[in-house]
Amino acid sequence: MTRSSGRAPSPRQLRVGEEVRHALIEVLQRGGLRDPLLADAAVTVSEVRMSPDLRAATAFVIPFGGGDAAALVEALNRAAPFLRGRIAQAVKLRLAPTLSFSPDRSFEAAGRIEALLHDPAVARDLASPDAGGAKGDDGAKDDDGA
Repeated sequence: MTRSSGRAPSPRQLRVGEEVRHALIEVLQRGGLRDPLLADAAVTVSEVRMSPDLRAATAFVIPFGGGDAAALVEALNRAAPFLRGRIAQAVKLRLAPTLSFSPDRSFEAAGRIEALLHDPAVARDLASPDAGGAKGDDGAKDDDGA
């Protein structure tokens, strides 16, 4: 998880982020949103990152089954005050966090890595005897104490 402060999130941030994620999923599944883009939208909430003071939450979302992530994020950001109120009812915190939504790019990154691993040049390099731990294996065999 890349963070601007360089520190890993605390266990409390992780726990509250997961609670907010579950509450957000439940609110989105229940529906009742006035925005036509969100009325029938199937949304995957992959992660919620909380600020250290738990006053701000960034939810990373993608449209389930593909679609226009930018339009979805824009609609969710418009509905953020309403969603904040619903989450405040579901998650017991002193202050309800301010919500912001961002597209989840981790699936795109995983796809790029997968494509690289299936590239013929990379597969050839991984299969060559000089790659990986071949030298380490030879050194391990020569353990006669001399």
